Amino acid sequence: MTKAVSPLHANKLLKRIYKQRHSLIMLMPAFILTLIFWYWPLSGWYIAFSEYKVGAGMFSGALVGFSNFIRLFSESSDYIYLIRNTVVMNVMTIVLNLPLAGVIAVLLKEFVWKRGSKIVQAVSFFPYFISWVITYSLILSLFSVNSGAINLFLIDLGVIGKGINLLGSPKYSWGLIIALDAWKYTGYNCIIFLSTISGIPLEQYEAAELDGASRFQKVLYITVPNLIPTLCVLIILNSGYILSSNLEQFFIFTNGTNWETMEVLDMYIYKFGLKMLRFSYATAVGIVKSMISITMIIIVNLVVKKLNNTSIF
Repeated sequence: MTKAVSPLHANKLLKRIYKQRHSLIMLMPAFILTLIFWYWPLSGWYIAFSEYKVGAGMFSGALVGFSNFIRLFSESSDYIYLIRNTVVMNVMTIVLNLPLAGVIAVLLKEFVWKRGSKIVQAVSFFPYFISWVITYSLILSLFSVNSGAINLFLIDLGVIGKGINLLGSPKYSWGLIIALDAWKYTGYNCIIFLSTISGIPLEQYEAAELDGASRFQKVLYITVPNLIPTLCVLIILNSGYILSSNLEQFFIFTNGTNWETMEVLDMYIYKFGLKMLRFSYATAVGIVKSMISITMIIIVNLVVKKLNNTSIF
């Protein structure tokens, strides 16, 4: 039986809503926008279960059940290299970026020359605002096989006999993407760690100093432990993006010679959805990706909560 809500409890709830009415009114536009742009489009998932035809109504196609999902795993082996490429690059990016950002944040905090620390912080954060189109242009001008500045410099020094095909060779693809992600996002993550460091009470450092702790010991026993909860939260949040990739980045850096190691799930969805107009199949792949991502967040959240008592829900 469903337990009835008592009038007293309902009264308290109404009073709390009335008391917070100004905050709720301010929150309403953000709530409405989120509903319209994030949740209403989920109704389009219907076409993954139907025989959708371009130009027809979204709900006009005949239901085909889970045939589009079955096709992904039974009629194609594409998912093997797609998941391999996506997972390897994203996991390695997380493993490299977050600890690197934490180390840089600690070094900046311990930097004696405070003005220099701010300059380094600004320089490391700047790549975050550079678009992938400009990034590709920079890499092309530096590492083009025949005219790249770095390739020509290394050839002149006699280090290499011919230019390194960094943008076209499959063996360099993963390393290139991981390095570029580190260059672009480490400064952003560093800001998050620095904000955590600034929130550490100064009394902890003063007490450690009175006990005779060295500079390294204060970092090891005060700064690092205070950064662990932030690191855990970032790991949980980033785990949801293990199967997601920046479409703009891979669209620009993928070409006919490196596609086997560069094609990721988002590129696959783009190819079948917008280029081949197989919207039902592309939507099914997107749903599978979303479900796995949600599951990853839940699992990583439970593991981190058990290990460090830190969670996001």
